[in-house]
Amino acid sequence: LAKHPEIKALMKPDYNLIWVVVLMVLAQLTAFYLVKDLDWKWVVFWAYVFGSCISHSMTLAIHEISHNSAFGNSKAMWNRWFGIFANLPLGLPYSISFKRYHMDHHRYLGGDGIDVDIPTNFEGWFFCTPFRKFIWIVLQPFFYAIRPLCINPKPITRLEIINLLAQLVFDVAIYYLWGVKSIFYMLAGSVLGLGLHPISGHFIAEHYMFLKGHETYSYYGPLNLLTFNVGYHNEHHDFPNIPGKSLPLVKKIAAEYYDNLPQYNSWIKVLYDFVMDDTISPYSRMKRQLKGEVKQD
Repeated sequence: LAKHPEIKALMKPDYNLIWVVVLMVLAQLTAFYLVKDLDWKWVVFWAYVFGSCISHSMTLAIHEISHNSAFGNSKAMWNRWFGIFANLPLGLPYSISFKRYHMDHHRYLGGDGIDVDIPTNFEGWFFCTPFRKFIWIVLQPFFYAIRPLCINPKPITRLEIINLLAQLVFDVAIYYLWGVKSIFYMLAGSVLGLGLHPISGHFIAEHYMFLKGHETYSYYGPLNLLTFNVGYHNEHHDFPNIPGKSLPLVKKIAAEYYDNLPQYNSWIKVLYDFVMDDTISPYSRMKRQLKGEVKQD
């Protein structure tokens, strides 16, 4: 910032995010209706080919919203309510809890017992062969759901209860209106999209140390178009209050800081390398013993 103060001008809400999220919710609602009378094989096909992409993209929209990118820091609660709305087509309550844990990830990156993005000791010990690492990738959504309860359980908040109730009402309404195939499409799309899927390469690409000494990596490939530029991950951790839309400008403005860092151009290759490289496993993360006062949401 001292060298490039113009970056401060990018620290503002991305109001286009609101309309993108609304359109994504409407797209999924349309899909719920269209799959209700299909054969099961086509429900599964469209859940993976279309629903999984929208669902994973929506989780990254929720990531943006967790940083108050939709309405700005001055309207924090508007962002929380909007996150609950964006959560609806995923089928499972996610938004409010994600916000609480994700802020810890930014404040205490790699913090032992705090940052639940760090795999558990069991994950590192057991998923150590190519086949087991492949299974670990398939089961990623389950580990991300269970890990906080094992590493850093937090008291349930009022907003989390509201998130849960809103999701239950929505799911029941979808089942009542269009039946079990629409519910299956919704839930299967979320699970498949966060598991063995090209976009899921970002989970591993962001912080797994393929090169010793480098714990955060950016990806500059085309899938950023579907993921709100989450691939610009060094840029995001440097400036978490800048919406994903503007992170390419951060890289362009401060190119001397980012161009020479290790980077990826393919999340599919990241997944392949993670499975096949015997030197990489869920243990390949920087873990820190935190000192001093720890403040959590």
